[in-house]
Amino acid sequence: MVTRLLVLGLLCLVVRESLAEEGSRSAELFEQRIMPIFRSSNPSSCIQCHLAAVDLKKYILPSHEKTFLSLRDKGLVDLENPAKSKILTLIRMGEKDRDEGARLIHAANRKAELEAFSAWIEACCNDPKLRSLPKLKASDLAGPERPNEVIRHARKIRLVDSFVRNVWSQRMRCFPCHTPHELDESNARHRTAIQKQKEFRRQYPELVSRLKIFHKTPEETLQYLIDHSKKTPLGDIPMINLKQPQDSLLVLKPMSKLPNKLDDGRFPIPGRTAPLFHLGGLKMHLNDHSYKSFVAWIQDYANVVGDRYESVDDLPADNWVATQYILRLTAAPDSWTVTTPVQIFLHAKNKATGGWQSEPVAFTQGTVTPRHIVNGALFFFGKKGPKAHAVSREVAVEPGEYLIKVYADKTRRLKKDPTAMLTPEDFVGQAPLKVGRWRPGFRQAKSVSGANLIVPKAD
Repeated sequence: MVTRLLVLGLLCLVVRESLAEEGSRSAELFEQRIMPIFRSSNPSSCIQCHLAAVDLKKYILPSHEKTFLSLRDKGLVDLENPAKSKILTLIRMGEKDRDEGARLIHAANRKAELEAFSAWIEACCNDPKLRSLPKLKASDLAGPERPNEVIRHARKIRLVDSFVRNVWSQRMRCFPCHTPHELDESNARHRTAIQKQKEFRRQYPELVSRLKIFHKTPEETLQYLIDHSKKTPLGDIPMINLKQPQDSLLVLKPMSKLPNKLDDGRFPIPGRTAPLFHLGGLKMHLNDHSYKSFVAWIQDYANVVGDRYESVDDLPADNWVATQYILRLTAAPDSWTVTTPVQIFLHAKNKATGGWQSEPVAFTQGTVTPRHIVNGALFFFGKKGPKAHAVSREVAVEPGEYLIKVYADKTRRLKKDPTAMLTPEDFVGQAPLKVGRWRPGFRQAKSVSGANLIVPKAD
């Protein structure tokens, strides 16, 4: 019996020493491998996937115990299977980045963070005393100050998707000069454009390097625009203007007119300082649908990189899907001055009630022309919020009956905020629209006369 007691005592002592060693080991790992991440002035590998709102060091507290408890209480640690902890999954996300260059650049940093957290979390989970400590107060938990929805909104993949829908989708407005990869020598329709491009490059060799704006992929194009903006020479207009999105070269250049020719018959070489002119002529008009989507995307990008979104309510809807379906309002009222911005919303039938759906399925924006016409390509609405990218880009207008609601910006609301949607105060009337087969393109535009607009009586 005495021998058994002695053996049991020795076992308890060994267990206590083992637990003490595990606790000591996890504390040492924290000081040696986790705290250097916390103290570093360099951003963590989170910047590979996120442009703002989150950094790995925001999950770290000065205390070894509190950091573990915080991760445990937030569900970021798997006590039974430490290797499957969510915090490790988040660190590994960079391995799936579609940007191969970014994966390589951040690989070493990501590997170091993953190994450090893996070793430390495993040691913590092997310490029964540590893992069984009471929960921390909610106010003591570590983590980003921004809600998850804001963090997801700042992901690069979301930004690229928004770029595709708002800018890349309209790149053919810049065809063929700035979209060389869209030219196809086997396509008979492209032969004239290809020949003109060859002649243009021969005449203006100094402009060749400046023509290639849209690259093979949206990711490459976006990176080019971002890099080019960061390297803007003093005095030049940046391609993306973070302070004044509507003053970005990406917006101003296609809104510039063709210049007068010089005495030798050539056009002057366009610069990137005011006053601007564009050898491609007018491709975009102030307050048209392209202007709105370009400015809206740049504004969103500026807010993301500036970390200006603090709550879900701050986020833009980010749910537009560009199409080539043209909606036209003819015979706009004479009281509307030329260049007045107009928004037209398309409402579908509610099949259950026979009435009109309260939420529009699509909208467009244009300005009153001298002929009192308003043209615009439709933007279909998808899901609101960070998951808007799930909306199919292959949208089509189904045949049927629709109701258009028209809003005119007579108070110049859009001058203050080009990304805004007009309100009921701007409502000027509505009219039915019957749609059979609707093909894309201006020649296939569906028209409604302004003379048919009515303002329904209030109930």
